[in-house]
Amino acid sequence: MGNLKTEPALDRPDLLAPPVAAALRDWPGRDETEVAAIDATLADTAAFCAEYGVSLEASANCVIVSGKREGVVRYAACLLLATTRADVNGVVRKHLNVRKLSFAPMDEAVALTGMEYGGITPIGLPAEWPILVDPRVLTQPAVVIGSGVRHGKIQIPGALAARLPLAEVVEGLARELQ
Repeated sequence: MGNLKTEPALDRPDLLAPPVAAALRDWPGRDETEVAAIDATLADTAAFCAEYGVSLEASANCVIVSGKREGVVRYAACLLLATTRADVNGVVRKHLNVRKLSFAPMDEAVALTGMEYGGITPIGLPAEWPILVDPRVLTQPAVVIGSGVRHGKIQIPGALAARLPLAEVVEGLARELQ
């Protein structure tokens, strides 16, 4: 994909955040998961895609959202293509059954995931968090996602996203960017 030089993810734990490496060891999709080293200053989607020749359609973002219900904070991850935006105030809010939902603050997301901002990935998230997957992700032969650190990217077959722990494919999760 593009000009990424990938190798089996578990062969390069230095390119994975500790919770990602731990989760991969037990995940059935580990043998189809590859990782590539990248320039950490180019981890943000647009810069990464431009530098490494990866299309936006093959780049998937993982965003962490949070909302409260009866005093309890509920978290979830949304996995969607870079060509789309999550319907946070509609589909995601209703799915999590909260009155108000927002993107989790950066420091909170980093502390709770054990991952670096800009590298957060759906692999290795806290066990109780649902992972809401936009169906478009599953149609891609391969997608590039974070590796938990800014200096690495993971590549998986798109369909494998549906096999992440607590993954739920959610119709209408994302809308195409204008």
